Amino acid sequence: MKVRTLTAIVALIIFLPILLKGGMLLMVFSYLLAFIALKELLNMNMIKFLSIPGIISALGILVIMLPQNAGDWVGNLQLKSLIALSFILLSYTVLSKNRFSFMDAAFCLMSISYVGIGFMYLYETRAEGLHYILLAFLVVWLTDTGAYIFGRLIGRHKLWPVISPNKTIEGFIGGIFCSLLVPIVMMLFVDFNVAIWLLLIYTVILSMFGQLGDLVESGFKRHFGVKDSGRILPGHGGILDRFDSFMFVLPLLNILLIQM
Repeated sequence: MKVRTLTAIVALIIFLPILLKGGMLLMVFSYLLAFIALKELLNMNMIKFLSIPGIISALGILVIMLPQNAGDWVGNLQLKSLIALSFILLSYTVLSKNRFSFMDAAFCLMSISYVGIGFMYLYETRAEGLHYILLAFLVVWLTDTGAYIFGRLIGRHKLWPVISPNKTIEGFIGGIFCSLLVPIVMMLFVDFNVAIWLLLIYTVILSMFGQLGDLVESGFKRHFGVKDSGRILPGHGGILDRFDSFMFVLPLLNILLIQM
């Protein structure tokens, strides 16, 4: 417990100033987190980061995380790059004599999209305003806290025991309930340019998908037979273990609230 607490404190000391500063510093940091997360995900599937598929996947992350406000050429480059990477990865299945299979190629492409989009929206959301990124982080944290407290106190019915045996339906609902405190308090100080009732609905959706993101990553680990995605955060696991909910919440927040 001491190690877990110390890691959390050190991580906050490093991450919080970068988040507050935003801009290029956060973009570079987001890329760093994405590369680590990609490495963790590939390692689950026994694909080395420093291999041909790993390097190709890293190049995909480089492109898919380009700033969206740089111009129309970014979207065109991303689309063409994904098409090119698909053919390159499929060609490598032949060159490797199927040691690297079609399923591995599909896994790499999905990893690029899953990790790249999630962490791209980390700095993109911050660029839209500090209040948006705070909304996302507080919703996830309050959801996790509420789910844990309600699950421990009144949890009786398993939510998805095959994927995550400790999560309960009561915890799931409790997490959503606690997350609603975030918009209620933030609306007293920040104008989100949306009616409070609509923001509450958005928060419920974000809370649900945040918990879904956590279940998705739990499913990865259970499928590949690993306890944690990595060891970079002692007591917490890997980057994917800490950012799995945010990788669902941040893109959805942009769709619902920022780009509406």
